Order: sequence, then structure tokens, then C-alpha cells
Amino acid sequence: MNILVLHGINLNMFGKRDPAQYGTTTLDEINTQLSALGQTLGAQVECFQTNFEGEMAERIHRAHADSVQAVVINAGAWTHYSYGIRDALAILKCPIIEVHMSNIHAREAFRHHSVIADIAKGQIAGFGVDSYLLGLRAAVSAIQG
Repeated sequence: MNILVLHGINLNMFGKRDPAQYGTTTLDEINTQLSALGQTLGAQVECFQTNFEGEMAERIHRAHADSVQAVVINAGAWTHYSYGIRDALAILKCPIIEVHMSNIHAREAFRHHSVIADIAKGQIAGFGVDSYLLGLRAAVSAIQG
């Protein structure tokens, strides 16, 4: 199984940015946990982060060309307004799992809406790092499914 984990804008600042909301775990630590869980589940996990919307769209396009079997995405703020990221994801034929460290539905009103949600198989939010790990498990389940 080949699973791509996408981290969006500002997520490289995990561990430094608003620890009350996101905790102190860094993005590198999250990626290490995802890779380890992937091995346990029999999946090859590739993690990618960018702060540039066009670069994210290009990586999603490459996922289509590479026949990635599932995508786990935390698009960060792009979740709420990037139709470009949404449209790139819509090209994919594989399951998309949307994840968020914080509970976006318990935060500011602008965070309650996701432009990705209607093309995602599901959404996991509010469990900190476990949101990613649960998302990876959901992706594996969807592939096996």
C-alpha cells in the first residue's frame, strides 16, 4: 500500500505554533510516528509539507500519476478556502481522509467549513497527533475495503 500524507500551510510550525491548541509535538515527530504505524500496517507512507499552494497542487497531481492508493491530508488554513487544492484532490481516484489536530468545529466560525469535506471519505478532527494516526488507519481500511 502506498499512502501519501499531505501537510498544508504553517504546519511545519507544529511544536512551536500555539501549543495550547496544537501541542508540542513537531511535524518531524508526527511524520516519524506515521512511518512507524505505516510499517506496522503494511503501508509505505510518504509525508509532504509545503507552505506554497501551487506546490501542494503539483504534489497532488504527481500522486495521481504515481497511482497513490490513499491520501491523508491536513490542509491547514487551505481547508477553509482553497478551491485550487480541493480541485486538485478531486482529480484523484483514491480515498481522501481529511484530518485536523484541533476540533475545527469548536473553534472560530470560519474554521467550521471545509471545502475538502465533500470529496473526502471522512474527516477526523480534535485528537491531536492521534488524528493523523487515526487517519492513516482509516486510509488503510479504505484501501482494504
